[in-house]
Amino acid sequence: MNTPFNMPDEYTQGLVKAGQNLMQALVAGSTAQLGDAASAGTTPLVQLQSDYLKQQFTLWARMMSGGLTGEPVVAVERGDRRFHGSEWQENPTYSLLKQGYLLNSRFLTDLVEAAEIDESTRHRLRFYMRQFVDAMSPANFAATNPDVLKLAMESGGKSLRTGLENLQADLRKGGLSITDESAFEIGKNVAVSEGSVVFENELFQLIQYAPLTDTVASRPLVIVPPCINKFYILDLQPENSFVRFCAEQGHSVFLVSWRNPDASGGHLTWDDYVERGAIAALEVAREVSGADQVNALGWCVGGTILSTALAVLAARGDTSVASLTLLTTMLDFREPGDLGVFIDEQNVLAREKTIGNGGIYPGSELGFVFQTLRANDLIWPNVINNYLKGKSPEAFDLLFWNADSTNLPGPMYAWYLRNMYLENNLAVAGKLSVCGQVLDVGRIKVPSYVLATREDHIVPWRSAYLTTQLLGGLSQFVLGASGHIAGVINPVSKNKRSYWVGGRQGDDPQAWLDSASETPGSWWSHWNTWLTPFRGDSVAAPRKPGSRKYKVIEPAPGRYVQVRAGDAK
Repeated sequence: MNTPFNMPDEYTQGLVKAGQNLMQALVAGSTAQLGDAASAGTTPLVQLQSDYLKQQFTLWARMMSGGLTGEPVVAVERGDRRFHGSEWQENPTYSLLKQGYLLNSRFLTDLVEAAEIDESTRHRLRFYMRQFVDAMSPANFAATNPDVLKLAMESGGKSLRTGLENLQADLRKGGLSITDESAFEIGKNVAVSEGSVVFENELFQLIQYAPLTDTVASRPLVIVPPCINKFYILDLQPENSFVRFCAEQGHSVFLVSWRNPDASGGHLTWDDYVERGAIAALEVAREVSGADQVNALGWCVGGTILSTALAVLAARGDTSVASLTLLTTMLDFREPGDLGVFIDEQNVLAREKTIGNGGIYPGSELGFVFQTLRANDLIWPNVINNYLKGKSPEAFDLLFWNADSTNLPGPMYAWYLRNMYLENNLAVAGKLSVCGQVLDVGRIKVPSYVLATREDHIVPWRSAYLTTQLLGGLSQFVLGASGHIAGVINPVSKNKRSYWVGGRQGDDPQAWLDSASETPGSWWSHWNTWLTPFRGDSVAAPRKPGSRKYKVIEPAPGRYVQVRAGDAK
């Protein structure tokens, strides 16, 4: 069971290791810096300590003179919603708590930047210091949150009693509630696009969606979503459904719905996900549609699986894919972002020993890891709302999907950690063998559309950009606004956000951005225009799904997506 108080091994071990590294770095750094201070002048660490003490003195002087409710000594950063209540500004006690916390937290984070350590260690310390600082906010504790105390007084303590009941319910459930899960039902008010399952094996079901136009492109679009989440992020509601958008543009849409594996799937490997997953989906879609080729799209780890599959097909001389679209996908893992802090030789070796030869990596653990990347959005606001205020979380379709985690087969997961995140082997031609083929993603010669998002906390956009330097065909790089999810699910009808295109595609991501142009609106239309030359001919839309060989098994969204991680044990 995993809650904010019961963390995966990688998280707790990393937190302890980060604290030890910081203390060692600061002791070594401060000894050297303080020893040289008299002769060399002010050093970064000495200046940091001096500035901190000055600000603390100013804060306490303001408190003694009754000036805490005026101009703050330290201001809340833009976008920080923890201290919006009026009491944090107007009550001297809470203003002191807030400003003292902000001063201390900034001092701690600045210590990480001042420590004389290598950049990899600094990145790890930066992440765990942020976890500690976020957790210690006075807003997270009943005794120091004025809104919580006010509500408790007004309700006669009922809010706190209800909060305790909510906590007990989440402990029984095994995770923090971040949305009203009872408000949604898969196939009823999310994942409602009409379609049929036309193929299944122990890894996935293939959904063929009903056409929404009289004629369709002869070459189908095959979508491979990540296997660490459910596919219906691409089909939440009709108004923000990427699946529906594609069908409205006249594409024949096929989509992989990965199985949420239980113990019986604990033997599955990366090769299985490539051969019996992505490659099988491409073959079935092409056979059902009767096309010469297909267009393929992958998102996140789905894009990594799909790219591996195309490298295997290239080694086999297979040319059945006309184009490749990758959404927030990494093929070069040299700079993996915050997820990299969980991965080192020790942790990967531990996973290989425990589940590398068989077993399941629980979706609840993976879900918690992703929540920590945005703790002030996904963890602490819900702790305050659910447990301290005794309220129920609101109904939000995206958070319902976010909470619907999936398990992963141990052998596949351990192989992925070592060969992608730890050793970055996919980016090196000839380093990996998958499905009996030596891989070189440079042999993927098809045109590619590579989308990254500027605020992505899972796939840093500069890392996604490196894909353009690996693939062998002509690539189009596009940078969307916002993050890993909102930057991708950006429907044309809402005309929100923007994207950057047209930069000079060399080996420097920043040089590309400096030369790119920003365009308001959704990248969806731009992608659809890019895909047009690879659609094939226009043909009459199929009157019924499947084929003589691949008959309809059941209506979309199918059985596999209905299985919850906690039920698949």
